Amino acid sequence: MSSILTNSTAMVALQTLKSINANMGKTQNEISTGKSVSSARQNSAVWAISKTMESDVKGFKGIADSLALGSSTVATARSASEQITDLLTEIKGKIVAAQEDNVDREKIQTDVAALRNQISTIVGAAQFNGLNLLSNRESGATVANIVGNTGNGAGILGSGTVSILSSLDRSSGGTVTASSITAAKADLGTQASVQGTGTDLAAGAVTGAGAIATGATGTLTIVGDVGTAARGGNRVLAGDSYTIGGLTGVSGAVRYVARDGDTVNDIASALNDMLNFQAAKSGIAISSTVSGAAITVTNGTTAGITTAMTLNSGGTAGGGLEILSSVDVSTSQGAGAALSAIEGLTQTAIEAAANFGSVQGRIEIQSEYVSNLMDSLKSGIGSLVDANMEETSARLQALQVQQQLGIQALSIANQAPQNILALFR
Repeated sequence: MSSILTNSTAMVALQTLKSINANMGKTQNEISTGKSVSSARQNSAVWAISKTMESDVKGFKGIADSLALGSSTVATARSASEQITDLLTEIKGKIVAAQEDNVDREKIQTDVAALRNQISTIVGAAQFNGLNLLSNRESGATVANIVGNTGNGAGILGSGTVSILSSLDRSSGGTVTASSITAAKADLGTQASVQGTGTDLAAGAVTGAGAIATGATGTLTIVGDVGTAARGGNRVLAGDSYTIGGLTGVSGAVRYVARDGDTVNDIASALNDMLNFQAAKSGIAISSTVSGAAITVTNGTTAGITTAMTLNSGGTAGGGLEILSSVDVSTSQGAGAALSAIEGLTQTAIEAAANFGSVQGRIEIQSEYVSNLMDSLKSGIGSLVDANMEETSARLQALQVQQQLGIQALSIANQAPQNILALFR
């Protein structure tokens, strides 16, 4: 039946043309954006996944920058540590030469002092963007502005670490946590420690102090500050100055100022090294050995000695190469003491350089992994939302043909009512 009010054929042709135009609009959008899913309206699940992955890519770009900064910082410290190791090796050569009596020890000491000053210069300059991994001392630092510090002295941070952001870990539940690579500081400074001027905390800090007869031994056991309730039960706190006195004839200070994180064993080991060095330098037959927190002092002099321990708060920690500041080869005793000490100092620098090298290698491996991971994530996102341009191009051409046919079909359908006029002629 023909009707001039309802043209069913035209309606069908119109709907077909609308569908073709809609598909063409979608295809043209894919061509212009390069994406098959460019909004949540098109495919909410795929769009949500792609956006999550894109946010991860942005995060890993930040991590790549962090790793690059961390690698440069650690590389600076490693290079400086290696240079310091070479200088200590050169100092060792000077010290060995000073063992001979038929040499000018004063001139050798001048060379040693110059090399020591160069080490201090390197340590001071070994910073990247203001961060120095070879100095555990903060200029003007106080406890309030040193994270994790528990002491009460100035510039006493000694076991600090630096965290370098290395990864973002996403769990199956969607929780994201950050992972870091930790680089430990290595204090290679040569500055001497400064005894604290705070309250004497000696009571209970050490056991066994007292008289040691000629040829006898005595044991000093470092206990720490057990009598100060305000310290919250901590026994060894950064900035506390442990000093062994009463060593008749020993001219240099036998002292160690605790760094943050030190234990009683660390205190005992450092005091033992300093005691042996200062006694040998002074030419006094007093020596010691250490086991855990116990220091066994042997009195080889012709007179008795009386060991005494003082413990004061508010001290300033010395550098990791503190003994180097007291090396003096101008005397035979000083040359002998320096020879026994230089090996330990060299090993300290070698260990620092090795540790920095290990951390730098790990950072470089992680940096390469993050770069590859970002490439994989980008590829995954592309497979989800990127348009297949070859397929899209072919589809557009087909839709253009369909559109032309649709327009022609609609035109023919609209001409159908014209045929009714022939009935009235």
